[in-house]
Amino acid sequence: MAKLAVYALGGNALLAPGGESSDALEVVAKVMSDVVDLLEMDWRVVITHGNGPQVGHLLALDQGGQEGLDRWVAATQGMIGHELSMHLQSILHRRRRPERTAVVLTHVEVDANDEGFSWPTKPVGPVLDAETVMSADWDIAQTVHGPRRVVASPVPLRVVELDVIRQLVDLQGVVICGGGGGIPVVDHGGDFQGVPAVVDKDLFSALLANDLDADALIITTGVDAIYTDYGTSEATPHRHLTVEELLTMHSNGQFPAGSMAPKVKALCTFAGSTTDGQAVLCQPGEVLSALRGEQGTTVRS
Repeated sequence: MAKLAVYALGGNALLAPGGESSDALEVVAKVMSDVVDLLEMDWRVVITHGNGPQVGHLLALDQGGQEGLDRWVAATQGMIGHELSMHLQSILHRRRRPERTAVVLTHVEVDANDEGFSWPTKPVGPVLDAETVMSADWDIAQTVHGPRRVVASPVPLRVVELDVIRQLVDLQGVVICGGGGGIPVVDHGGDFQGVPAVVDKDLFSALLANDLDADALIITTGVDAIYTDYGTSEATPHRHLTVEELLTMHSNGQFPAGSMAPKVKALCTFAGSTTDGQAVLCQPGEVLSALRGEQGTTVRS
């Protein structure tokens, strides 16, 4: 049977609504190469992606907050899914491959009593001017760039469209889903309601990979491996780590909360729940060599 990989892509690598850059196009080309390489090695692929810059752009156009944050997450899922699907579909057609893409608007259930709602910390949208700070009915925090709206980042509990995604994978679909960590919803007795929150896309990807019984969780990012003492003269890359080793590094303060820490948690979550699956972090374009242990970092239980 074909193996299954969940491939998580960061939002900073994708095309923003405000325009294209040569760097972003180069990264997307590497992502497409990774996906096709996996398909040609008889893997099936589910792609998840971030949406931070894209949501930020839309929120900047909506300073009055007329639209709910859940709607902007949904909107960026459609925009980014469309871009990725068009790129990949063209490549699959040229290579005469049988797979087709499927973009799934994805909701993720969270707990209405998650402590994140009491202590929102996730910055979203642009830096706010003084008038907006005084008048907006939002939680606002001072960041290194200035005052920004902050929202909850609750733990993802359940992928609502899981069965649909599973069936599309069985039909040889390359599924693009879970954009921005999914659209967060709470369940009020079977009545789902969107909430103003942002679910971490790497934690969502780990949940999805576990629920799909995936053989690999691949998190791509801008660095080529997990490092200790990153950014210093003592920086050391690690190609192979156990969950215990990685958690010890985390407890020693090696990974910043806003960048590498969620990726480390996601890798540990997946690796700790599988006996033979691979949890891999690498740069786009290096997936096959990372799965062979030659690039990136592989985490095992």
